[in-house]
Amino acid sequence: MMDLFTILLIISLTSVSNCSLALKLEDNDNELVFASIVYRHGERNPDSFYTNDPYQNLSYWPDGLGALTDRGKKEQLKLGKWLRRRYDPLIVDGRYSHDLLYVQSTDVDRTIMSALVNLAGMFYPSQQERWSSINWQPIPVHTVPKHLDKELLIMLTKCPKIKEEEELIKENPIVKQYNEENSRMFIELAKHTGETTPLNPSKTRTIYTNLNIESQTLINFSIPCWAKCYYPEPMSRVSVFSLKMLTMTKTLKRLRGGPLLKEIITHMKEKKDGSLKQKLWMYSAHDVTLTCLLDAMGVFEPHIPPLSATVMVELRKNKNKDYFVSVHYKNSTEEPFVLEIPGCIPSCPLHKFESLLSDVIPEDWEKECHSNEPADVTFEDYWWLMEEHYYSNISTAALECGARSRGSRK
Repeated sequence: MMDLFTILLIISLTSVSNCSLALKLEDNDNELVFASIVYRHGERNPDSFYTNDPYQNLSYWPDGLGALTDRGKKEQLKLGKWLRRRYDPLIVDGRYSHDLLYVQSTDVDRTIMSALVNLAGMFYPSQQERWSSINWQPIPVHTVPKHLDKELLIMLTKCPKIKEEEELIKENPIVKQYNEENSRMFIELAKHTGETTPLNPSKTRTIYTNLNIESQTLINFSIPCWAKCYYPEPMSRVSVFSLKMLTMTKTLKRLRGGPLLKEIITHMKEKKDGSLKQKLWMYSAHDVTLTCLLDAMGVFEPHIPPLSATVMVELRKNKNKDYFVSVHYKNSTEEPFVLEIPGCIPSCPLHKFESLLSDVIPEDWEKECHSNEPADVTFEDYWWLMEEHYYSNISTAALECGARSRGSRK
């Protein structure tokens, strides 16, 4: 007999297949006029280490902490070439121009480098564009200093309202129960990693990320004995829980995913009324960026966005000059799949797209961050449903593994 999670997965895959078909049929007569593209950086080195990490010697990481790896560069080059094929109809004469494209990155080396390599794949210079023996052309990448990027791409800014929401979430029954059920695992992880206090979902995600990076990038990597009980599962599921906590309430969706979604909608409206020249607007960012954006739109399925994962919000118009929005997600698949905004169809009319998402769009981010309005700690129904099953077996699996491990040492 299939369990609940399997049934939900089958329903989800069926929905995606139907959505893809519907979009293909409906967009035959629609002209693509604009796209917002948000992607995660490529593979990177660790940017920090847990206390007992056996691979924290910098000789393992000659390019530096947090740096984009060679494989990460190749991933972004490949993504850039793929984006060129997808959006070639928008690129007049096959050439880059200021009026075609705007690229923004977080002020982090790996995202800036990802953007540069991505653009090298997307705009390989033609014979007429070559200015030297180097087959590359400079394309501007814009960024905002970290201390000023409070709204758009970092997603982790601690404004007072966000801090208030996070403190209230800790007292929510489902979160308290989750932490209690996994308390022994958190204590065990702290002991093995050298942390002085028990871990929480966020710290667990940091350690999981390190183990994942090390296992993927180091030739002679050997997983620590203690980690065999927890990596990849249940640490992966705890990491997903940690990501979901970033936007667990409507207020957090407004303050974290809302600003970027607001800019995307604003650009589509400007394109519709003719005040925006650019046809492509690209963002080089992080896993939390994609998570918060997808969850603000109500289409996030619990997972960690893989390296170079890409969200595309595309604007099309028909012969009657009606405008439609479609959302596409390319994770580790070669081709993207369509995400259907709750309450709409795959090709969602622009005005309806904006209306359906209006409650997660902040009118004044700075003002709302300092608001004295009562906090919102209401969860959506699907979250309770997924949580009931998705995380119910985490502590059980960890405890069984821990028991086997202790038994083997006797």
